[in-house]
Formats: sequence, C-alpha cells, structure tokens
Amino acid sequence: MLDLIHAYENYLSKVKQASNNTVSSYMRDIRQFSEWLQFHGETDVLNVTQSNISDYLSDLKQQGKSCATVSRVLASLKNFYAYLVSTGFLEASPVSGEIHVDRGEKKLPQILSGKEVELLLSQPSGADSKGLRDKAMLEVMYATGIRVTELIDLNVEDANLELGVLKCSGAKKSRSIPLYPAALRALTVYVKEIRMTMVADPTEKALFVNVGGSRMSRQGFWKILKFYQAKAGIEKDITPHTLRHSFAVHLLENGADLGSLQELMGHSDISSTQMYTHMINQKLRSVYEKCHPKA
Repeated sequence: MLDLIHAYENYLSKVKQASNNTVSSYMRDIRQFSEWLQFHGETDVLNVTQSNISDYLSDLKQQGKSCATVSRVLASLKNFYAYLVSTGFLEASPVSGEIHVDRGEKKLPQILSGKEVELLLSQPSGADSKGLRDKAMLEVMYATGIRVTELIDLNVEDANLELGVLKCSGAKKSRSIPLYPAALRALTVYVKEIRMTMVADPTEKALFVNVGGSRMSRQGFWKILKFYQAKAGIEKDITPHTLRHSFAVHLLENGADLGSLQELMGHSDISSTQMYTHMINQKLRSVYEKCHPKA
C-alpha cells in the first residue's frame, strides 16, 4: 500500500508537476483513507470496493466534515485510482460515477471593498523593520493578486525594482506582474533598507523572511494578516486568498478584460477567471435589489 501511495506522490510532483499544495492535499486525503482502511481490516488499496469508498465518505460526513471537504476527498481518491488503472495495477476504478456528494450551496469568496483595502494596507507601522516588511508584503499581495504560496516562494531576484515588475513562477509557467507606485515604494524600502538587517544568512535567497531570518511560511503570513485585520477592525474573515479575490474583482470593475486578468492571475483555464464576472453580477444584483424603489 505504502509503495503505491509513494509512487503516486512521485507521479504528481515529477510527471504532472503539480504544485506543492496540490500534492500535499492529495496525499493527505489518500493517506487518511489508507489509515481508515487499515482500521477496518483492509491493508491493500487494490482491494477497495465502491462500497468502501461510499462508507468512508459517509463517515466523513458523520464526523461533521463540510460538503466541500468531502467533495475534495472524493476527487483525490478518483484521481488516485485513475492513476492505478492507467499504470496497470487495476482493471477498473472503484470510484464510479454512481458515487455522488452533495456539494451544498456554493458560497462566493469574500471580497474587500476599496475602503477596506486602504484601511488594511495602512495598518503596518513604518517605525520598525517588521512593520516595513509587513507593509511590503501586503502591498505586493494586493498589487499582484498572487497566491500566498507564490508570495513566500519569491526570491530577491524576482523583484525588478527598476522596471517595477515582479516575476512570479508557478508550477508550470512564470508570469511578470507590474507593481503600482505605492507597492513599488514599499517593496523598495524593504529590499534596500530592511531585508539585509533581518536575514540570518547573507546568502539567503528568500525575498520575504521571518523574524528568525529565514523564508516566511504560509502560517506566518496568515498570522500577520489576521493581526492587521483585527487591528483595522475589519469584521470580514480575511484570508490571503481574500486579497487575491479582491485584486481580481477590483480590476474587472475598473475595466480589465478577462484575457488580461487570466494572464495576471496565472489561471490555466479561463473558466476560473470567469468566476469573478459572476461575482460582479451578483454584487450588482444585490445593489439593484437594495436600492431600486420597485425591487
């Protein structure tokens, strides 16, 4: 069982070149499923039946897992067993089309208003190194709409301060994103005046480092963002992805076309970008129903 799971992990990372987050998510789901199998007396993933899959998903629901989580687990198992079929370990996948998960009501992502963005970005203090670093990170996140993983993966060489451009390397391709003046100023101050006072090793490549002088982590940035959300008194539940969603919606609201936004966001499929058009339509409808005297 462990050999097959390990082989699939290598396939995802080296053949499919999936992102670290995708690999981590898939493998967590598959390993938890294998542990469930062993607990129920089954030690071979090749002996799994459709009934096993259904029972496992039912157990997850009874544990209070959300519809989104159960749907993700089902997708992880479906892809894993599709791999086992394609490599000849199985003749057919136990994850059939008869297994369905109630996805529930799909919630639209949280979006910050322009005023909320300004309030959030104004929170970091320029009085110390940490505040100037935090200011640069928040400005860069909103200026570029990059993912938090892409933010912490940035190296110093990815920031072209002369051209005011940030190079972002995704799992399969890289893209260059311009920085608006305030973001460029904040990043320039951090890079030229602050960063070298924070790094533990002068050869450190990471653009953004933590107080220990090493590369910033996802969890570290999440804590920073939540701190400034509380400091700003913003009641919305802000996550790193909230800034990405806000970036996309604000660009569309100000006239950006979908093709350009797709390129800036690093979406391989434009259907992912079209979600933001739907969000704007929903927002307009809400405004119409709230404000039109006949609505």
